[in-house]
Amino acid sequence: MRPGWPRLRRVFEADIVSRTDRLSTGGWAAVLDGMRPGMRWLGDGRLQINTYDYAPLDITGAELLFIPTTAARGWVGWEEPPRSYSIIYPCTGWLASTGGTAPPDALARLLGPLRATILTLLATPLSTTQLVALTGAGLGSVGGHLRVLLDAGLIARRRSGRSVLYYHTPTGEAVCGG
Repeated sequence: MRPGWPRLRRVFEADIVSRTDRLSTGGWAAVLDGMRPGMRWLGDGRLQINTYDYAPLDITGAELLFIPTTAARGWVGWEEPPRSYSIIYPCTGWLASTGGTAPPDALARLLGPLRATILTLLATPLSTTQLVALTGAGLGSVGGHLRVLLDAGLIARRRSGRSVLYYHTPTGEAVCGG
């Protein structure tokens, strides 16, 4: 586990930043809906975790853990006693799933192909190093494009441990067509 831990840690930190941003802008429904298939926030302290026809389970006073994974699918777990439940979900910051990140042609013509690609990739919070790995561009070039996008108000940044993660602002999301 040790050799791959720095990369996994960045992935998990990016997931935390992404979900924290969703929570602050859209509430629990924005964070939990779609976290795993069939899961959605019902309101009034109720969470549906699947679409199976089981009787509701009241876990008031129990421990509920949300655990990110780099696996393609999530699962749930529990232990009785001590009444501990967990929802293991695929994290949003997983670098391996970069398909569908090509910018729209009009955006590439407006911003330039690399800057538009960087902006599109930032639908998920990423570090400069991750952007270099995904785009194949040099560190200085990626850094310069990030500065322009920051100055334009299309992206924001947030420190997470030793990394700085970049992500869309609402304006940046609108420019990307989101």
